[in-house]
Amino acid sequence: MKKHVEKLYKLSEKPSRRIIGLMSGTSLDGLDIAVCQIEGSGTDTVLKLEKFETVPYEEEFRTEVRKVFAQRNIDFQHLCLLNPHVGLQHGQMILNCLDKWGIAANDIDLVASHGQTVFHAPQKQHRIPAFPNATLQIGDGDHIAVKTGIITLSDFRQKHIAAGGEGAPLAVYGDYFLFSKKNENRILLNMGGIANFTFLPGNLDVDAVFTTDTGPGNTLLDAYTRRFFHRPYDANGEIAASGKVNEVFLNALKSLPFFTQSFPKTTGPEVFNFEYVEAAIQKSGLNSLSRQDIIATLTRLSADSIADAIKSVMQEGAPYSTYASGGGAHNPVLMNAIGEALGSQVGLIDALGVSGDAKEAVLFAVLANEAVAGEQAYFGGKDGVPGVSMGKISFPG
Repeated sequence: MKKHVEKLYKLSEKPSRRIIGLMSGTSLDGLDIAVCQIEGSGTDTVLKLEKFETVPYEEEFRTEVRKVFAQRNIDFQHLCLLNPHVGLQHGQMILNCLDKWGIAANDIDLVASHGQTVFHAPQKQHRIPAFPNATLQIGDGDHIAVKTGIITLSDFRQKHIAAGGEGAPLAVYGDYFLFSKKNENRILLNMGGIANFTFLPGNLDVDAVFTTDTGPGNTLLDAYTRRFFHRPYDANGEIAASGKVNEVFLNALKSLPFFTQSFPKTTGPEVFNFEYVEAAIQKSGLNSLSRQDIIATLTRLSADSIADAIKSVMQEGAPYSTYASGGGAHNPVLMNAIGEALGSQVGLIDALGVSGDAKEAVLFAVLANEAVAGEQAYFGGKDGVPGVSMGKISFPG
């Protein structure tokens, strides 16, 4: 054990670290693997993305995870078995990529693993006064560390909750360190299953940094595209473009209390699911809606809820630049609807030097770097963004 502690100390003193960031989102499309070279820490962080790949999951893997994903009633043994299984699968995917890239595992300093979220339950959502905010990610870090032989940091969201946050969004920490720019107000929008954004003020005032989930990103679109059209997602928004937004249905969807809750807030597929949509269809009395119209309306719901949330932090007359990432950034119908609602064009995060597809994996590499080599970041003590170092450390031996 002492040798591992000594190695960790030496890593903290190095001028730079080579860190693999891992991200597996609620879409369950695959594991994002990003090899990052990171110098410094905090606002002095300099990052170079060396390699990136999304390793697709086998359908059998997705099926097994969906048995517990966002489900309140599950086979508890299956959840118990999945925790090490996902870790081992992720560890093997890392080794396969390193072999493909010609990189030795010994040349990697750390692995930063987000894990696979299977349930997210902030107190605003579960409403049980005696219990705190909660979230659960599986894919055990010890198994990744032993499988790869690389020190692994994982379970980042638990410390965030312990320090008073809701366990999400965590992107704000890396966003502030990597993408803040003097004299430019930036909105960094990420559209995974759930959409969230970070506001970075051009005056670099950390007290003005803001982050929140906004509601659905792709989770409903993906779910109904799979159900109706047997495709994993609405590629290029083609299905949405062939339908028509139904305003009655849209208003029924928007009547969900989540949308009137104060910011910041977090949510997940536990709220935005089939039951939610079917209840809105029944409420609107539109049982004959076409499948295309449902997809078009769900796309507009994502766009409107994202734009409404972003506009809540904008000061009238001040210029803003909005940069998008995540799967939703590849959907032109969604992107155009957001731009129209904001009254300005939405660009891609790629313009800032990091691939939008790699961004979340990169940000967890930054969190691991902060845990090992940084100081406790100060974010003004604002609600939802505690100043805290995140990540549990697993040694390979």
